Amino acid sequence: MSEVASRYYGRPASSDEVDQALRDEPYDDLAGTTGIFLVALDGGQPVGCAGARFVDDIAELTKVYTQPSWRGRGVGSGLLAEIETIVRTRGPRAVRLDTRAELVEACTLYERRGFTQVPAFNDEPYSDRWYAKDL
Repeated sequence: MSEVASRYYGRPASSDEVDQALRDEPYDDLAGTTGIFLVALDGGQPVGCAGARFVDDIAELTKVYTQPSWRGRGVGSGLLAEIETIVRTRGPRAVRLDTRAELVEACTLYERRGFTQVPAFNDEPYSDRWYAKDL
């Protein structure tokens, strides 16, 4: 979260700013019937993660992250593929997400996986770009 918050501020984020971002973006619903959370491991160490929460008939991606040293190795794409597979079995036929333009690697990943930019569907303070994909 520190890297993402630092990119948002354009400087190293303070621990208070990181803590605030975690409070602003809850994750306690990424389990059971309300969501899923996946972690990619290498030798038992986390190298990436992705979550989705189920809102009506839509799955909203969240917490998609790959350790910088693992980017470009297919970790993020693999996590998204697995999320999409799970989402299809749960019923939603579309996935959407919000992000920031300066997260270039993430935007590239989403576009490569078939997500297209759509009008804003929420008023998240940390977002300036929205994507969706029909499954």
